[in-house]
Amino acid sequence: MGWREYEQGLEERIVDLHGRIHRGAYRATPSKRVYIAKADGRKRPLGIPSLEDKIVQHAVRTVLQCIYEEDFVGFSYGFRPQRSQQQALDALYVGITEKRVNWILDADIEAFFDNIDRDWLIKFIEHRVGDKRIVRLILKWLNAGIIEGAEWSDDGKGTPQGAVLSPLLANVFLHYVFDLWIGQWRKQHATGDVIVIRYADDFVIGFEHETDARACLKALGERLGTFGLNLHPQKTRLIEFGRGSAARREREGRGKCETFDFLGFTHVCGKTRRGNRFALKRISVASRMRRTLAAIKVQLERRRHDSVGQTGRWLGSVVRGWQQYHSVPDNYERLEQFDKAVTRLWRRQLQRRSQRGKARWPWSRMGRLVRKYLPRPRIIQPRPNIRHHARLRAGAV
Repeated sequence: MGWREYEQGLEERIVDLHGRIHRGAYRATPSKRVYIAKADGRKRPLGIPSLEDKIVQHAVRTVLQCIYEEDFVGFSYGFRPQRSQQQALDALYVGITEKRVNWILDADIEAFFDNIDRDWLIKFIEHRVGDKRIVRLILKWLNAGIIEGAEWSDDGKGTPQGAVLSPLLANVFLHYVFDLWIGQWRKQHATGDVIVIRYADDFVIGFEHETDARACLKALGERLGTFGLNLHPQKTRLIEFGRGSAARREREGRGKCETFDFLGFTHVCGKTRRGNRFALKRISVASRMRRTLAAIKVQLERRRHDSVGQTGRWLGSVVRGWQQYHSVPDNYERLEQFDKAVTRLWRRQLQRRSQRGKARWPWSRMGRLVRKYLPRPRIIQPRPNIRHHARLRAGAV
């Protein structure tokens, strides 16, 4: 059932839904399985819940957020109110540049949402939530299963990506499995500085000492294994990275530090323009930019018969959104590359609209069109350390 159909007699439907929840007659329905492309070429499975399940999950999420926002730690940024990817990136930048960070653990949990242990998840929720009705509702959604075609399935673990409540449940699970644990490990075992930034199941840990880094990696693997999770063997890396590591590698003639990706940016050990001081540079991940351009190309083909103005306004909104996220200091070259690539794609689409395409769309005319509809590449966002410290001074956690 779609939103428009459900809207007919909405008040009566909501009253009936509310009554079924309180009587215990509400039944969760299986989620619909769909797939989206992943960065490595594989397909990511999503579970799309029914409309009524979305409504009830949204209400439960609102209640649970009020509870868990009091508990969640400061270095957790994913899917939380008034927190964003840019704030996580700012915190990581400040941690690497202002703490003694020489080693980076770039960790990836293998198939995290698919492997969440439901029994442990319910224990974690019961530890904080006393209302059994809320716990029963969550159990109903977890055990509703998946419909793919005409087949129903449920392997007894995981929470479907795509469900309204899944990001919060994932945060609750990792709060107990990872956040509280790493806080204690840092206090009890680390001999130097340690920084932690987590966005959902994607996290980065920075260390001052290699011994701390290797000990933490071993302990982290054991900790996750206790709760049915594993670090991805190919995607989890421990690398030299930071001010001290960059200087040491330069002295020893071992070249530059390796890079790592986090939330759409490749982090690089560089130097200031004068070349006399360490600088952390963040550059849009090239592979993600190529996928975005490929998606724009497909959409432009579909819009070939739209008017130039319609396509220009649509393309302007797409470019503006991409630039809004990626317009960080030191990333101007990527912004310019993206701008030029989008312009070429649009010109190619316009040329194919007629047999005289190349003659009708010389670069001089194309330049006027671009200036009219597309935003010019420019750095919009402030330095991350300035924004991060301003946010802390304003009282944010």
